[in-house]
Amino acid sequence: MQTIQKLKILASNPYFRGLGEASLNELAGSMSLRRYERGEVLFWEGDACAGMHIIETGSVKLFRISPLGRQHIVRVLQEGDTCNEVPVFDAGLNPVNVEALEECTVWVVEAQAVGDLMRRDPEFMHKTVQNLARMMRHLVQMVSDMAFFQVTNRLARLIGEIPPDELDGSTAVRWTQDQLAARLGTVREVVARSLRELERSGAIEVENRRISVKDSSVLEQWAQPWN
Repeated sequence: MQTIQKLKILASNPYFRGLGEASLNELAGSMSLRRYERGEVLFWEGDACAGMHIIETGSVKLFRISPLGRQHIVRVLQEGDTCNEVPVFDAGLNPVNVEALEECTVWVVEAQAVGDLMRRDPEFMHKTVQNLARMMRHLVQMVSDMAFFQVTNRLARLIGEIPPDELDGSTAVRWTQDQLAARLGTVREVVARSLRELERSGAIEVENRRISVKDSSVLEQWAQPWN
């Protein structure tokens, strides 16, 4: 039964989708399932890479810590997403820390098995290049946002991207002001001021620390860099 589940996870993943049965079965033999509680760290930056992580259920945050101890959230990943590809492909150390935002189940594909497949399967190598290129585009967009957008603009964009049930806390995942600040590379006080500014404009409403979008068109205006 678990083998069937492994093959299903691999077949739906952008890196492995479309691979032959023999390759999928080989990778399935190198997979292990791990479970994490909310707040538990999956792995630390600078540690040796255990393998490619595929989120089966739950959500996690990728983050780094500044020399002064401030946390910056790089990304939030949910069911079906993949993380820690880079050290799998370059044989380096983990580039980020990853923490569970809620109870999670995560499949880990051993780095050695992924590397062996890359060396002998041109199709898999091509898929890998495509996925890494998408990751690079995402990072370029993040850098551009930080360079050209004020915090309030970036916060408006982020609020527009977050599912409503995560904003208002109706699910296990709920964004706090500290988490919003960490995601935007700023501090809680700045986020609080920006939230008040967005609320005064009628774009959002904040009640009992829950955020809801009141006027999406106003929020979209705030999401532009010239505001």
